[in-house]
Amino acid sequence: MRPVPAAGTVPWRVRADTLEVALVHRPRYDDWSWPKGKLDPGERWAETAARETGEETGLIVRLGLPLPAARYDFLDWRGTPATKEVRYWAAEVIGGAGRLDHEIDQIDWLDPAAANSRLDYARDRAQLRAVVAAHRDGRLATWPLIVVRHGRALARSNWHRPDWLRPLDSRGREQAKQLVPLLSAYAPERLVTSSSTRCRDTLAPYADARQLRLRDRDDLSEETFEADPRGLKKLVDKAFAKARPVALCSHRPVLPAIFAEILAHEDPHRPQQELRRAMEHGMAKGEAIVVHIAGTGPDARIVTAERHFPLVVTNQ
Repeated sequence: MRPVPAAGTVPWRVRADTLEVALVHRPRYDDWSWPKGKLDPGERWAETAARETGEETGLIVRLGLPLPAARYDFLDWRGTPATKEVRYWAAEVIGGAGRLDHEIDQIDWLDPAAANSRLDYARDRAQLRAVVAAHRDGRLATWPLIVVRHGRALARSNWHRPDWLRPLDSRGREQAKQLVPLLSAYAPERLVTSSSTRCRDTLAPYADARQLRLRDRDDLSEETFEADPRGLKKLVDKAFAKARPVALCSHRPVLPAIFAEILAHEDPHRPQQELRRAMEHGMAKGEAIVVHIAGTGPDARIVTAERHFPLVVTNQ
């Protein structure tokens, strides 16, 4: 059957010490479910989840913990059998006026018991159960630490000035542009980048879109790290101490040390194989790894991590 990829969120909040989730009502189907929608061409799942939530509810969200996916068969508008796969994320509301679009005529914030009764589809209760369990275990309220490898740059053989000034090539600039909707889905508030041009240029389109300042740090550059790697630990420790959504952009030789510092916060009961694979085998140019972290400082713990590969494939 024809596959139909879609993505959505379970928006959540805590009011008066009570967990609440947001359900949407679709008048066309007269049903209550989670905000979701189909992927646009060239769009990644996480981008769709944040975009569709914003379009349907008028709420701006930051994606957090990935939730169980839903798969079900249906007949499309032509009467052809198809299979829809919907990937979900827990989502914290960080803005928006809550204006509804034509597909949604009502949003209700409900406690888990009321939401369980209101949901029209059994498949939607799997996401609710996951949100409730994460809240109970202290894993729902997380902040993202996003590690980005810079996009593809001009070849060293074609560059005759200092290497730290070497810029992105045309594919690298396209990779940087395509990071904007992905990073927007996780909404980092701090952008910390190697002082090298190719790293700054990788985060610059997102910084411009969100009107954020790029913070140059020589400790993330190849040259400074090779001369003295001790500053990197202080930089990562500072990110954990602040516990604010942050993106770090650096280079292939520096990435293993970044992951080693992050993995110092690994929960022994939740091994982070994706991070270990990235540490061992590296990242693609233009790739972003989102590490979801609960807590702050030395006591912070990794909840999970997601890899988002570049849409523009390049040689490594």
